[in-house]
Amino acid sequence: MKDRDKRQSIIDACLRMNALGINQGTSGNISIRYGDGLLITPTSTPYETMRPEQIVHMGLDGSHDPAQRPSSEWRFHRDILKARPDVKAVVHAHPTYCTALAIMGMEIPPVHYMVACAGGDTIRCAPYATFGTQELSDHAVRALEGRLACLLAHHGMITTGPSLAKAMWLAVEVETLARQYHASLQLGKPPLLSKEEIEKVRVHMAGYGHAEG
Repeated sequence: MKDRDKRQSIIDACLRMNALGINQGTSGNISIRYGDGLLITPTSTPYETMRPEQIVHMGLDGSHDPAQRPSSEWRFHRDILKARPDVKAVVHAHPTYCTALAIMGMEIPPVHYMVACAGGDTIRCAPYATFGTQELSDHAVRALEGRLACLLAHHGMITTGPSLAKAMWLAVEVETLARQYHASLQLGKPPLLSKEEIEKVRVHMAGYGHAEG
């Protein structure tokens, strides 16, 4: 397959998610923009046994080989890529601290300057909707307006990026921020950085290589 390397990069990222502890089992899913559509993980397939030919090619109209079964969350992957020409990869996972905040319906406020790496002064939490539904997709797309990451109430986290490497880097960073916010809440009400300071940091970060690894 001429796209075999791209398919393998998705499998490698899935394995890395679990190795890093930001996902468990097959609960996460990953997609990358490919031509006029996307490549996305199949549903309910262990990452350790996943093969490149099992990665599903899907059109932006939702079409795919009927012999294949894409992730149950394909709608928000497809809709994010449709709505955001700047996004080339979407990572969805259930990291512990992000999910704990999401269960409580809490966004991540500007408790640390690295919140700016997600594109704004907060990391929003999208309202709850049943997994795999168009309603959840609509909520996710709205929560990501002007942002590269969001939480999903009672569910998990989504990160995006101009490459799969950057979307993965951001997934790790957002979980770190969630863990730091959780820890600070144990000590009291954390002071917040101003919107102006976060914007200053965001501009200062532009052109830096923070999200390359």
